Amino acid sequence: MLRMRSAAAAVTAAAFAGLLALPSPAQAAGSVHLYKIYYDSPGTDRGANSSLNAEYVVIRNTTGAAVSLKGWTLTDAANHKYTFGTFTLGKGKYVTIHTGKGTNTTAHRYQGRSWYVWNNNSDTATLKKANGTRVDTCSYNSTRADYKMC
Repeated sequence: MLRMRSAAAAVTAAAFAGLLALPSPAQAAGSVHLYKIYYDSPGTDRGANSSLNAEYVVIRNTTGAAVSLKGWTLTDAANHKYTFGTFTLGKGKYVTIHTGKGTNTTAHRYQGRSWYVWNNNSDTATLKKANGTRVDTCSYNSTRADYKMC
């Protein structure tokens, strides 16, 4: 019994001293979150599908399980909205949401738009669950880069 108390005390002391990193419940659970916004596709913005698809948002699942994104929405500050249909994001996986047209896969989804969504200088991406609960936001305000890591 004394040995168990001593071991527990040592672990607690090490954690307080910063020698032992114990994950918080939030870190252990992970999240589905915005990972990257590539808001300024290369070249001149003329609306070519290849240029539209070079503008995208990446969403990452860091949870320990697959997550259904059916009905979840991705919006910008002007309320351009993409709604996920039936789609499950695997644990530890990424999905890229392109602005233009294409064939949906497990790693790439397409909004099917004929013009750009993400402003080249500043904007805010918001990810919400189907019930409207905000999951994550990511804002940028820069003309020095063409993407933002969230």
